[in-house]
Amino acid sequence: MSVCLALLRRAALASVLTCTALAAGQATATAAAHKVIVDMDIGDDIDDAFALALLLQSPEIEIVGITTDWGDTALRGRLLERLLRETGHAGIPVAQGIATPNPTPFTQARYAQQGLAPAQPPPDAIDFILREIKRQPGQITILALGPLTNIGAAIARDPVAFGTVKQVVMMGGSVRAGYRKSQYVPVRPADKEYNIASDVKGAQALFGSGVPIVMMPLDSTQIRLDEVERNAIFGHGSPLTDAVTLLYHQWIDTYQPWSSNMPSLFDVVPVTWLLDPASCPTTPLRIAVTDDGLTREVAGKANAQVCLASDQPRFFNIFMQRLLAAPQKAQ
Repeated sequence: MSVCLALLRRAALASVLTCTALAAGQATATAAAHKVIVDMDIGDDIDDAFALALLLQSPEIEIVGITTDWGDTALRGRLLERLLRETGHAGIPVAQGIATPNPTPFTQARYAQQGLAPAQPPPDAIDFILREIKRQPGQITILALGPLTNIGAAIARDPVAFGTVKQVVMMGGSVRAGYRKSQYVPVRPADKEYNIASDVKGAQALFGSGVPIVMMPLDSTQIRLDEVERNAIFGHGSPLTDAVTLLYHQWIDTYQPWSSNMPSLFDVVPVTWLLDPASCPTTPLRIAVTDDGLTREVAGKANAQVCLASDQPRFFNIFMQRLLAAPQKAQ
């Protein structure tokens, strides 16, 4: 029975991909590209790699640069150097963020260590963020996929310049639901989510900055990538899906045997929102970040647009269609 179900799901997936490809291409032709700086802690959990893969496969998004965040930011830069070079995107700038202690394992370190060491010191992430915002005021979206260390530092250094950012689209926080292993278990109360709790002061600076924020908390981002979809991606055979496959298996090799091999696509959700806001409809809320790392819904004027529930079929239509499409030209 399980084999039959898997075959039916594969057939449904193929039908969805075929039917949506033309419409997606037509939308791409008419939409203006989002200019995005991606601030990410790629290399620990695997969702960052899937998020970057989707970004690289989306012509609606112009990646202005990638800034490495949290932990060993130099090694994260080497991971990005290798992935971008081997997938034909070596022209995307990578800037090094603030290094911090990090208790989370760098699960994809072996891949990163085989990347090329920079010939010269990489740009400073804070300088890069502020320079690009000043150069293109009102046009830059910051896609914040890790702890908000670099963001908080940019606000502290030049709050006026940071205030001209178009928006910050982020994965982080927990508003009405906490972590859970399955959608079939009762919803937990709001938790201290990793990205917020790792740098509370950076999060408090962002939510107090007055810039437009689109927030994807645990409530909407705990979307699992199950075996059927994983096999379709891992068997696709493009340079990008091959890189993601290797990173996935290094992640599994580090965490086994005590974790599930089914990743949660936390960081992919804000990327799909950029491509199709209906994939994660938002509600205006006022969010306060407590000193112990909780994100509380409080009374008052909204300071964020918050997605409390994703449209998962719509999410997977976007995600799978893009990753299984022909490779996009280098940016």
